[in-house]
Amino acid sequence: MATIKSSAIEDQLPSPAMERALQQGRFPQYSRYVRDYAEHIGTTRQLAEHTVRNYINDLVPLIEYLGERGISDLGGVDRLFLRGYLAWLMSLGIRRSSVTRKLSAVRSFFRFLRQTGVIAADQTSLVAGPRREVRLPAIASSFEIDRLLDEPDVATDAGIRDRALLEVLYAAGLRVSEVIAMDLGDVDMKSREVRVVGKGSKPRVVLIGNHSVRWLERYLVNVRPKFMSRRSDAAIWMNRSGGRLSARSVQRIVKKYALAAGLDPDFHTHSIRHSFATHMLDGGADLRVVQDLLGHTSPATTQIYTHVSTEQARRVYLGAHPRANRTGHPRSNIENSSDEA
Repeated sequence: MATIKSSAIEDQLPSPAMERALQQGRFPQYSRYVRDYAEHIGTTRQLAEHTVRNYINDLVPLIEYLGERGISDLGGVDRLFLRGYLAWLMSLGIRRSSVTRKLSAVRSFFRFLRQTGVIAADQTSLVAGPRREVRLPAIASSFEIDRLLDEPDVATDAGIRDRALLEVLYAAGLRVSEVIAMDLGDVDMKSREVRVVGKGSKPRVVLIGNHSVRWLERYLVNVRPKFMSRRSDAAIWMNRSGGRLSARSVQRIVKKYALAAGLDPDFHTHSIRHSFATHMLDGGADLRVVQDLLGHTSPATTQIYTHVSTEQARRVYLGAHPRANRTGHPRSNIENSSDEA
């Protein structure tokens, strides 16, 4: 893992944006603090160079805000100042998730300053970040998924492979990284189970249905042997040269057929996973079961799909119920009322 060396930090930070902010700033002492912090997280914490750059980039607005407010002593940064800083970030149109990330960087920076004796007290933990925005994932209806799956030309070898790939992605709700890592020994056709390795190298067993099994068998028997070459390994999903399909290749395949099927232009590979989860919940699956199938550590991550289902139900109701969108007032004539329920 690449780390930031002390000599490199003395010459230049991994963040050109921070270099500019420091050069244009009013208080030269900030440069030393930031460089010491960058060296600390790059060497002591052994963070990769791009991670160090991201941390430092997230501190750029803070340096600019300190300069605008004329704060030369970082020991004077209190809860009131930090709340103003967060409000300023929000006023710039920065997304809540990004503001939260920048606050995390500020907390790490000030914790370092407190540990090294630059400041006597650290109040960053007293400030809460903005409420997390709930972003509903893009999904496709079951009819749209059917159109997507029917799009590959199964009269061709590539079309058979692509149909099998799409079937497995939707049948199991897999991530791209999980599907491209599938090897022959990971699939049990009889039990219709697939062993995959998810985030954090956590293994799990997912299920695939009859449709996906049939297409997978057809691909493995009739197409994969044609694609194999001397450099081929146990990979299930292969390109025409016998190599393992890359994540980029799978993304291109999904995008091509999604556009051909007339789906949303923003539909991508992960949208299939979102659709899988939503359709499972719409079909009555227990939230915990869906959580396990998706490989989510926390049920809160899976919970967002219940919001999607609720929102879908609302749209269907408003569009279909004959009185859902009517405006008007109930009759006041009591004779028109009824005791029947």
